[in-house]
Amino acid sequence: MNLYAVRAIYTFELGRTIRTLFQSLASPVISTSLYFIVFGSAIGSRMHTIDGVSYGAFIVPGLIMLALLTESVSNASFGIYLPRFTGTIYELLSAPVSAFEALLGYVGASATKSAILGFIILGTARLFVPFEIIHPFWAFAFLILISVSFSLFGFILGLWADGFEKLQVVPIMIITPLTFLGGTFYSISMLPPAWQTVTMFNPIVYLVNGFRWSFYGHSDVGVLFSVGMIIMFMALCVAIIAWIFKTGWRLRT
Repeated sequence: MNLYAVRAIYTFELGRTIRTLFQSLASPVISTSLYFIVFGSAIGSRMHTIDGVSYGAFIVPGLIMLALLTESVSNASFGIYLPRFTGTIYELLSAPVSAFEALLGYVGASATKSAILGFIILGTARLFVPFEIIHPFWAFAFLILISVSFSLFGFILGLWADGFEKLQVVPIMIITPLTFLGGTFYSISMLPPAWQTVTMFNPIVYLVNGFRWSFYGHSDVGVLFSVGMIIMFMALCVAIIAWIFKTGWRLRT
């Protein structure tokens, strides 16, 4: 394995985060803080506890997940789209760098940035609401698995997009609405039976509930099923990326 190439891609992508620090870290943290102020303090103080957890603490995993999904996709998609846009992708393709090494560098950097953001938001949440993490190992595992899997998805999006506007279509029009409807601000058990059935077709439900279980030990869906969904999604993304590099789709045209 060409570790030098992996390190070069990885450090370059992390360096881009430092150059755009406000957009990469400060902006998501400020947005999440506003959610805590509005939903956690203003609205949460008027609501009953959910599964024995205060409403402000209940939405912490969901808000971290919201930031994690959008930032993972955005970071990875922009990271690979920019070389395609400027034409430097051909230098990467002609260099002695395998598809796996390039993927490891780009996705690794994106997942690292998303995980760091998740920890920062977790610390920010402490300033607004008290909460405990019952299963810290699983919380960390969910954080890393979701960061990696959606960075892989963002990598695919960056290869698919043929314009900057398309990079925002999926995060804004699909991922954010599904996250809001996936139990970020409420428990699935609070919905009428018919809507509970419909909600179970939303894949984000399994991510949010698995992550919330690691905090409070309660989940609307099976935890092992949540882990299985993440691993299946990750495997599907890897298979699609392998096919893209094998065929050259969107890379050599």
